[in-house]
Parts: sequence; structure tokens; C-alpha cells
Amino acid sequence: MHYKNYILEEIVNLYKRIIILIFSLLLPVFSFAQIQIGFVQSERIRAEYEEFKEAESELQLEFRKVQFEFQTMAQRLDSLKSVFETQRLMSSPERRREQEAEIANLENQVNDFQTQKVGPQGELYQKQLQLETQIIQKVQRAVNKVAIDKGYDYILDSVSLLYGKPTHNLTDDVLYELRRLTDETTNSN
Repeated sequence: MHYKNYILEEIVNLYKRIIILIFSLLLPVFSFAQIQIGFVQSERIRAEYEEFKEAESELQLEFRKVQFEFQTMAQRLDSLKSVFETQRLMSSPERRREQEAEIANLENQVNDFQTQKVGPQGELYQKQLQLETQIIQKVQRAVNKVAIDKGYDYILDSVSLLYGKPTHNLTDDVLYELRRLTDETTNSN
């Protein structure tokens, strides 16, 4: 009899632990309902926010200038090499050395130009980084303002979002705030 009471007590304790476990697992679900989560579509912000478009146009213009300058240098190098090859046999050894030195010098200039302009630490990369950083900081300020004004605890980017209820899509609000911030900046200058 004593053994049956012990087993019964153990079963009751097990049920208590299971109930506590279930409640402890469900508690975050119940408290989760109080958390406000929204999302923004960063691709849409990038496509519709005028400063992104302007920065992209500015970078494209810079890239075309650099590309034109590079092509000019590369054509000059190709021309020098071509002339060298056609006149090599007729040139004196001294003239060949001069032409080879000129070609090597121009090749170094072309390589230096590439590194200076489009390399990982190049001017174009630095300019892109600077422009994007400024815009991303503005976007972050706009997202923060919308989150605070509308009482959101978290705002996610929809890039990895599989589903988002349209009422929690804050993209329009963020775009509005960005345009307002841009207007304030323009009016104060």
C-alpha cells in the first residue's frame, strides 16, 4: 500500500512538473502578444527614396569617368605595344629598351590607376561607402522615429521575412519620415 502511495505521489509530481513546463513554455507566447513588431521593405526604400537614386546616379557618373580614363590609358598602352612590336626588329637595342621602359612605365600607371580608383581602398569605393553611410544613417533615424512614434519594439527588414501582416508594414511611414528629414535639411540650408 505504501508503495502505491509513493507511485501515486510521483505521478502527481510528474503532472505538476508537466503543467509547470507547459505554462513556462506558453508564458512567452502570451507575453509575445504585447510586443509590437513591424517591418520595412529596404529594397523599396532604396528604389523610391530620392537620395538613394541621386547617390546611385552620382556613382554611375564617377564610374563612367573613371572607365573612360582607364580605357584611354589602356588604348594608349595597346598602341604603344603594337608600335613596339611592329618596329622592334628595325629599332636599335637602345631604342627597344626605351620603348620597353615606356611600356613598363605605362603599365605601372594603368595598374596604379586601377588600384587608386577602383581597388578595395580606391576612390570610388570610398565615395560609395561615404554616400551609403550617410543615407543609411538617415534611414536608421527615420526607422527609429517611426518605431518610437508608433510604439514598435522591433522593426525588421523584409529581406528575410517570409510573411508580414500588411498592417505591420512600415515602409510608407519610413519613406514619409525620410522625405520629411530631407525637406528639413534642405530648408535649413
